[in-house]
Amino acid sequence: MSQFFNINLDNPQVRLIAQTADILGAGGVIAYPTDSGYALGCMLGSSDSQTRIRRIRGVDDQHLFTLVCRNLSELGNYAIVSNSQFRLLKANTPGAYTFILKATREIPRKLQHPKRNTIGIRVPDYSLVQAILSAIDAPLLSMTLSLVSEDEVLSEGWEIRDRLEHLVDLVIDVGHCVASATSVIDLTTDAPALIRAGQGDLTPFGLS
Repeated sequence: MSQFFNINLDNPQVRLIAQTADILGAGGVIAYPTDSGYALGCMLGSSDSQTRIRRIRGVDDQHLFTLVCRNLSELGNYAIVSNSQFRLLKANTPGAYTFILKATREIPRKLQHPKRNTIGIRVPDYSLVQAILSAIDAPLLSMTLSLVSEDEVLSEGWEIRDRLEHLVDLVIDVGHCVASATSVIDLTTDAPALIRAGQGDLTPFGLS
């Protein structure tokens, strides 16, 4: 049975954040709220946890994870970013965007797009996620929490606990979490390309 933490979004409890980091460090899978709805997360090096997340989602290994980073300094370890791309990212992170970037060798091949060697990367503007990332001192591998063959997106921690309590190690509740997708922008082309329109303002990328 999973643990259930009720965390204050404005002032995340240090003890609970530390326990979350311990669960992740031990190879756990967590269901956690973000600025774009609930997600499933695990550590980058935990292949068993990645398999569990794919099983929960009902997807195969062609469905890619997103790498959630604290800041651009951390992002640079996992993505190849040109000077112009860096300036664009600096002006628009943290924020509700997922950026498709060329992956470095730090990213295992199986986590990259099989044909393009790319990775989706996020720098969220959300205090809880930033607190977790600081506690683990590493990025999170993440996938949106939606269940196969269901149209309804789960947005309440207690409901996720009822549905997934035997499948994940921790559910974090902060109250109602609005499910609203990020904008996905491909920065591997000569000009930014829109993959999915979502929360983030597209104007800075010439995509409005």
